[in-house]
Amino acid sequence: MTSEEYLTKEKFNELEKELDYLKTSKRKEIAETLEYAKSLGDFSENQEYQEARDAQAVLEDRINRLEAILKSAKIISTQNTSIVAIGSVITLEKSADKMKKSYTVVGSEEADAATGKISIHSPLGQAALGKPKGQEFSFQTPSGEMTYKIIDIK
Repeated sequence: MTSEEYLTKEKFNELEKELDYLKTSKRKEIAETLEYAKSLGDFSENQEYQEARDAQAVLEDRINRLEAILKSAKIISTQNTSIVAIGSVITLEKSADKMKKSYTVVGSEEADAATGKISIHSPLGQAALGKPKGQEFSFQTPSGEMTYKIIDIK
């Protein structure tokens, strides 16, 4: 992973805690499971051993991913701004139905549409990025073109 990952300080701390837990407690737990499974003998028909090896591989993949994210992380801070940027809380009005909705613009690791956090890499996030309050913008979706107006930026 070579590109920068944009994270809030809270998310950065959360990922650091997860990484610490995985490298200490979880690694130890899987190592103990592997030792127990080895004691059962015959690896070719030892389901516990195979499952422990798979769990170890998944764990190491997650550790590597977290290390890469944290290494390339750029901490963002929310600030009042005149244009949409990473960390901005934006209120948008959909032109089609005049529905208003607020979103926080975040990096891809924090994106969660259910909680109103949109990625800067999403079509909506990309289209809104750099736009000032009051501007309309459009972007393509699988169901056609969507048009929004930026009502507020915090």
